Amino acid sequence: MILPETAWVLFAAGLIFLAALILGVWKWQQSISSPDGTAHRYVNVAHNAGLMYSFATSAIVAPLVQLSGWPSAVNITAATATIGMFIVTISNYVRLGIEGRTDNQMRDRRRSLRGVREALIIGEIGGTAVLLSGFASAQL
Repeated sequence: MILPETAWVLFAAGLIFLAALILGVWKWQQSISSPDGTAHRYVNVAHNAGLMYSFATSAIVAPLVQLSGWPSAVNITAATATIGMFIVTISNYVRLGIEGRTDNQMRDRRRSLRGVREALIIGEIGGTAVLLSGFASAQL
């Protein structure tokens, strides 16, 4: 039987995948209307990141939640942190694609975003580490 929190993670994976497919349409539209046949770098990155994060969510995060030994509240919190950071990252790539001002966000970075980057690191790695340790405690 699938746990309710696993069902929510899989639902989130499906939403991310759907968003990635829609981003693929945007990428295609830019590609066919561009003289060189390519979309803006960050439109491409947003599409690819959406695909990768949707699969990471369904293939890794969901099974870790399902098989974790931690209480549901811990698993939900850790999964939400991880998935939330995936969504923030994709959204940033979409923003950069819409603005079209840079082809390298690290070269043109703003100091004000340092805290956001640190939150992404803590949320993605921390949430995954919690889920992985819960899996290890219950399954190994």
